Amino acid sequence: MKEQNQQQLGKTLWSIADKLRGAMNAEDFRDYMLSFLFLRYLSDNYESAAKKELGPDYPKTAADDRRAPLSLWYAANKEDVPEFEKQMRRKVHYVIEPGHLWSSISEMARLQSKDLLETLEAGFKYIENQSFESTFQGLFSEINLNSDKLGRTYTERNTKLCTIIQKIAEGIAEFSTDIDVLGDAYEYLIGQFAAGSGKKAGEFYTPQQISTILSEIVVLDSQEPKTGRKKKLDKVLDFACGSGSLLLNVRKQMGPNGIGKIYGQEKNITTYNLARMNMLLHGLKDTEFEIHHGDTLLNEWDILNEMNPARKMEFDAIVANPPFSLRWEPTEALGEDFRFKSYGLAPKSAADFAFLLHGLHFLAKEGTMAIILPHGVLFRGGVEERIRTKLLKDDNIDTVIGLPSNLFYSTGIPVCILVLKKCKKYEDVLFINAAEYFEKGKRQNNLRPDDIAKIVDTYRERKVEDRYSHRVPMEEIARNDYNLNISRYVSTATTEEEIDLKAVHDRLIEIENRAKGAAERHNAFLKELGLPPV
Repeated sequence: MKEQNQQQLGKTLWSIADKLRGAMNAEDFRDYMLSFLFLRYLSDNYESAAKKELGPDYPKTAADDRRAPLSLWYAANKEDVPEFEKQMRRKVHYVIEPGHLWSSISEMARLQSKDLLETLEAGFKYIENQSFESTFQGLFSEINLNSDKLGRTYTERNTKLCTIIQKIAEGIAEFSTDIDVLGDAYEYLIGQFAAGSGKKAGEFYTPQQISTILSEIVVLDSQEPKTGRKKKLDKVLDFACGSGSLLLNVRKQMGPNGIGKIYGQEKNITTYNLARMNMLLHGLKDTEFEIHHGDTLLNEWDILNEMNPARKMEFDAIVANPPFSLRWEPTEALGEDFRFKSYGLAPKSAADFAFLLHGLHFLAKEGTMAIILPHGVLFRGGVEERIRTKLLKDDNIDTVIGLPSNLFYSTGIPVCILVLKKCKKYEDVLFINAAEYFEKGKRQNNLRPDDIAKIVDTYRERKVEDRYSHRVPMEEIARNDYNLNISRYVSTATTEEEIDLKAVHDRLIEIENRAKGAAERHNAFLKELGLPPV
């Protein structure tokens, strides 16, 4: 029932977005739509907690009174507001003023209030700077409420916002405010906007089916061998986190108390804000995650840029879907960087190994990293071959998984998942060739639940299966000059059935003799009837 509710809410919201965005492109409208959904979540969560906190003192309003009940309490209890907000910061970690709550904003929209735009602007600024103990500066920076795309004049923009908010309020009124329902609807919308954004979607969204594979792999390795119980992951990192869906998927696998803290880094400012909203909307407290805006390749994050090995930040699990074959400008200084010094710099044409080495450096000894990369990293020569060879000789590459083509919105090329560890249990490398296990779609191909389960089960058990998976000893990989091209080790080609030429010849003679006998019998019948033979 909950899944149906989630899916229906997602579809309802997408339908509203599709009808209301008009001439505005999908990426621009996405920011408005998701921000309003985020405000609705924060508001509902806050009002629900306030109701529990105030108990019988929580104002009761008439059925036709659409005002936020909390505004009545604030007005009647001004001297008690500071202590109340102090309590709310302890319990839900943030505060929202009654006039900025979704119930107040949506009522202003219903009444077509000419002050809606100004109130909304003030509300967004309050949330960014004052709602939380830790600052969320710039959280709504990409939402321009004064954009000409909303209208040429203040009145036109205000009217447009009233319409958008009113339709969203009406559309979601019947649905549950449960965190899982709203959070999954948010993910659904991100996916739908990604589908409409084409190649740009690769900047912020990893399809859920692929996200599930990566998260299940790193979670599997957190389990105790004998009991199967999951050990708590102290720190989890995604250094190219996009909208944060990969990190949230790991949390979903581990349970809400299974991770100490989530860390993410994102270069794109719009996507960075999207990730922060996504974390909060999925019920994480601001103390349970840290998302940083900065360039991963330049290591623009103070907590990861500590040169003292004794204070090095390490992560129990790392998941990542960095931009494929990104062009970058490696400098001489980067050549001496602690992440790359022992391996060499990835070429200008493709930063794939630079991203990989960044993650590997910060991986804990017993940790697991699962990263999505283009197939080129498996066989390209030059400096990439030298990096790949060292990783293999150092026993860092545990598993290579080949996925079907056309799974991503951003590219149709087939990609692979590399699983890396600093302390491998096995001396071989597991190859999984899942390229032929998928469901064909109109725009993108899809991995079915059975396809995902097959990959994860094969990884868990290190199964060997003809034309699907193989455990390859390092000696064999060395003989292949450390080339990891999957088809070298797990071929899906079928051998043609051998033809027995003598048997075929004998069969043809038999057929010819039978045809000759049949013709003779046929002519005998014709002769009896006084007809000429054929």
